[in-house]
Amino acid sequence: MASDDEKYGTAPTAYDEQPAANMSAGRYFATRLPTLKPPMHKVANPFTLLRMLNKQQWLFFLIGFLGWTWDAFDFFTVSLTTTPLATTFGVSVTDVTWGITLVLMFRSVGSVLFGIAADRYGRRWPFVVNMVLFIILELATGFCNTYQQFLAVRALYGIAMGGLYGNAAATALEDCPEPARGIISGMLQQGYAFGYLLATVFSRALVGTTSHSWRPLYWFGACPPILLIVFRLCLPETQAYIERSEIRHATGHLTGTFIAEGKVALKRHWILLSYLVLLMAGFNFMSHGSQDLYPTMLQNEYGFSANEVTITQVVANLGAMSGGTVIGYCSSIFGRRFSIIFISIIGGALLYPYTFVGSESVIAAAYFEQFCVQGAWGVIPIHLMELSPGSFRTFVVGTAYQLGNLVSSASSTIESTIGERFPLAPLKDGSKVTQRYNYGLVIYTENLVSVIFLTVLGPENLGHSFRVAADHDFEEAAGHDAVARVLRTDERVHRDTDSSDDGHAVEKGRAGETEIV
Repeated sequence: MASDDEKYGTAPTAYDEQPAANMSAGRYFATRLPTLKPPMHKVANPFTLLRMLNKQQWLFFLIGFLGWTWDAFDFFTVSLTTTPLATTFGVSVTDVTWGITLVLMFRSVGSVLFGIAADRYGRRWPFVVNMVLFIILELATGFCNTYQQFLAVRALYGIAMGGLYGNAAATALEDCPEPARGIISGMLQQGYAFGYLLATVFSRALVGTTSHSWRPLYWFGACPPILLIVFRLCLPETQAYIERSEIRHATGHLTGTFIAEGKVALKRHWILLSYLVLLMAGFNFMSHGSQDLYPTMLQNEYGFSANEVTITQVVANLGAMSGGTVIGYCSSIFGRRFSIIFISIIGGALLYPYTFVGSESVIAAAYFEQFCVQGAWGVIPIHLMELSPGSFRTFVVGTAYQLGNLVSSASSTIESTIGERFPLAPLKDGSKVTQRYNYGLVIYTENLVSVIFLTVLGPENLGHSFRVAADHDFEEAAGHDAVARVLRTDERVHRDTDSSDDGHAVEKGRAGETEIV
């Protein structure tokens, strides 16, 4: 019988970067450009890859995707309601963008707290706590009456939001069949774009359509997490986490072993962890710089109506979802780093029409620009997972992402502040005067350059195994005997189960109940 590798095509490690720790700095940097050569792996078509996932793996992906979707929905509620929020609280749009900045700043706190909890105690309960906090804080935002209350609630929301990304990535990807990782990574990351799309649609439906102005959008945002809590409680832990948990129990010192794992990971990978933060800073400047103030630019600078802004944003996010999925899939063929660099260059070429076309034709530019930006992002979940120390995947993926967000946290405020230095002729409607600014000059994606540069310099572990048997750090921390004992037991159980299943199928086949192929 053909193996999965033969049937579906796999993406074996193009360049195993783990030995990089033993390289001299000069040797490492000398290998950066040669290792960008696309490995051209044979990978099955997307539909074949998607059929590889079993029911539980699909459910893990779905809960991770939906959690990340609603995380994005709740975040973008502010960027889509900056004008009515400013009117309610009697402040400027720039002041309101501090609500976005505070969320980005405090997300790193949540990633540390929830990331460590998820790696130590499992993925399920930290996810549930995240959702409970989403419910409380979205409702609280909808009931804020002062600007100070608004900032305080959004800061707390940042902590809750920060804890979800690493958990969602680990839940969705840890048990995913290796050949399908690229496309599943791209699909997972587009929960962000899907959340933005939903926020855009519901903002148009709920904001300004009742006497409560912007508040119904936040009240609505508190409802779906209730369903996600029920969904997550119905699912078990991932097999990858269960395997590590069994070994920790076998040592007899759960907390001590977990702490030892952290010491080993920090000792061996501190340079890598620092690099991942810088990489995520570049990526977050790129995405927030191209998205957060874009609706404001369309409405304020080019005079788009609310409906026109909605249509443009929906089309842009359809491009984002397409790009993430396509480039995520392609990264299994061409490599993670090459895919990021290639699509980032294309995105840079599209910057001018994205920001300086003031007619409805900008819809096309918006689609392809976000195809490129989120195409690069589609590679990130699996790229970070493959580079992260196995015992701290949730913590490393989430914290690298959120510390990168911290570095880029003032992007929307910077854009708004600089944009207001380039005033345009005010718009007069009777006695009402609306100040206009040339935000197109500062809606920037020049951080594409930093993304490209950092990606060139970084490592890649395409196809790295998530199993304990391939984790030398974990073996050093937990001890070879404990790891070997549990792995032998698991192999024996799986062998017995397979034998039982084969025997049962043979008996049924003899009875004419099944056809054995």
